[in-house]
Amino acid sequence: MDDILLSSSDLGLLHEIKKYLTKNFEMVDTGKAFYIIGIEIFTDRPRGLLGLSHKGYINRVLERFNMQLCSVSDAPIMKGFNERQYPKNDLEREQIQKIPYASPVESLTYAQTCTRPDISFAMRMLGIYQSNSGMEHWKEGSKEGYKVSSRDKGLHTHI
Repeated sequence: MDDILLSSSDLGLLHEIKKYLTKNFEMVDTGKAFYIIGIEIFTDRPRGLLGLSHKGYINRVLERFNMQLCSVSDAPIMKGFNERQYPKNDLEREQIQKIPYASPVESLTYAQTCTRPDISFAMRMLGIYQSNSGMEHWKEGSKEGYKVSSRDKGLHTHI
């Protein structure tokens, strides 16, 4: 079984394509799509909008890393991370080993790639220090980086 998702601003053309496909292939029209590969699809025909959102995925990531109560901000990380924030001794290295720094960064990078290019800068800043992160990187990432992941945003286009 293969799935296909069709979209068009021209409903006449969309019906013609579906008619052609039904005539030439065994096909079932399941109607309007609301999700595809975990990405929410939403339309607002009166306003002419089509959008994709990872809201549910981002909420699950934030819950998994106990960050669901983080604030929301449109501003990217303004304070850059730097090398002075690297672990300075064995105790600091041991502390950061217990924190899953890479996991939320990697999880949100997936959302960034698919539907959230607006968090690219924050994910880049967090990712740069992934292999040698310190407690300050984690604190700043928790405080600043994930605030950027406002859950309701996504990709929008006019249809």
